[in-house]
Amino acid sequence: MIIPTLTLEFKLWNLGYSQIAGLDEVGRGSFAGPVVVGAVMFTPKSKIPFGIRDSKLLKPEKRKILSEQIKESCLAWSIAETGVEIINKLGIGKATQIAFYNAVQNLKKIPDYLLIDAFYINNIDKNKQKPVINGDGICMSIAAASIIAKVYRDGLMEKISINYPQYNFAKHKGYGTKEHQAAIKKHGLSNLHRKSFNLRRFL
Repeated sequence: MIIPTLTLEFKLWNLGYSQIAGLDEVGRGSFAGPVVVGAVMFTPKSKIPFGIRDSKLLKPEKRKILSEQIKESCLAWSIAETGVEIINKLGIGKATQIAFYNAVQNLKKIPDYLLIDAFYINNIDKNKQKPVINGDGICMSIAAASIIAKVYRDGLMEKISINYPQYNFAKHKGYGTKEHQAAIKKHGLSNLHRKSFNLRRFL
């Protein structure tokens, strides 16, 4: 298993950058609910919690524990979400960009360099950011961002599920599982569904 490291962060710290943020999104491919972006800033002296991985490789309880440990140990962190209304109006690509940009703006410390899982962020100087392929698998701050974003979004979908029990969002978190597709066919689309995703094919 590939384990995330601080290799990219140390290269940047050694170049003189002092406030580096890692960012990752969660929920881009989901059929329902918001897209969420997390941002995490470590320092060379941060006590990195043990066990940080790509959030998809961790069990839910482990993610929750790590999320709290990350928030306690990092220099700064933030969460940003873009809701279904904007996703349906602008498309998932632009909606995700909005969440990335807002996550940067929400940080209590101003980053001087960004490491992002596979994306450039629009409206931010490209010379001060680096898209990292498989970033949540190899880069510590991006992996940490994926964890806090995943825990936040999962919790949100579990709360939403209380008012929409027929879709069982708490189980699949809005992703297009066979169970979710069957629920759409039976109950139709709710106002939480991303109608811009052509979900009517499941009706």
